Amino acid sequence: MELKDQVRELRLQGKSPKEIARALKVSPSVVAPLVRAIAAETVETGEAEVAGCWINTGWSEGLGVDPARGWVDEAPDSGVGGMVSVLVARRHTWDRLSVCGYLADVYCLGIKNAIGPDVLNDRDLVRFREYFFGEYAGWQEAPIELARHLVLGSIDYARTLGFEPHDDFAPGADLLGKWEGGSAITFGRDGKPFYMEGPSDDAAKVMRTLRRTLSDSEFDYLTVGR
Repeated sequence: MELKDQVRELRLQGKSPKEIARALKVSPSVVAPLVRAIAAETVETGEAEVAGCWINTGWSEGLGVDPARGWVDEAPDSGVGGMVSVLVARRHTWDRLSVCGYLADVYCLGIKNAIGPDVLNDRDLVRFREYFFGEYAGWQEAPIELARHLVLGSIDYARTLGFEPHDDFAPGADLLGKWEGGSAITFGRDGKPFYMEGPSDDAAKVMRTLRRTLSDSEFDYLTVGR
């Protein structure tokens, strides 16, 4: 059996890419492109059913949102500060779900991290959802269109400032569905880029990138020691 077929069989059993790599005794970097190729084959035959989509409450803080969309933030004053988490689950098999979580800096950097895609059963998804949103005041169900506009729109916005999404984003991009651009959301804090240093950031590099694109008066920032 070819390696790709072995990977496909293990994915159908609900194995994560890391578990597949261990089972086949190969590097995760060998498994990852095969998992993406298998996911692409599924997309070509039609998008899998959306089994669930969630975002943290407070997601709209500081953003401009087209009111015609009818998207609701159940707790808009949650103090999220521009860090928005989105979780998407699509049907993988009758009893399994492909799940991916995305962390978006909607004020500046775009996608800072992604988890997945992993294949989970419904019980595991419930546990993972509690963990994924554990640092927020709460989470709410959301239409996949909102998830798409938040995640992919934040990437488009960040690129205008000189930033690319985290490498972990690409494997789970397909779960969001087709994107034609033109988000119904205005990013930045009240329409203006705002960078707040995170614990894993190279703040000096971020500031250099911003200053290549904008003057200091065109963006706000909060960094350690500044």
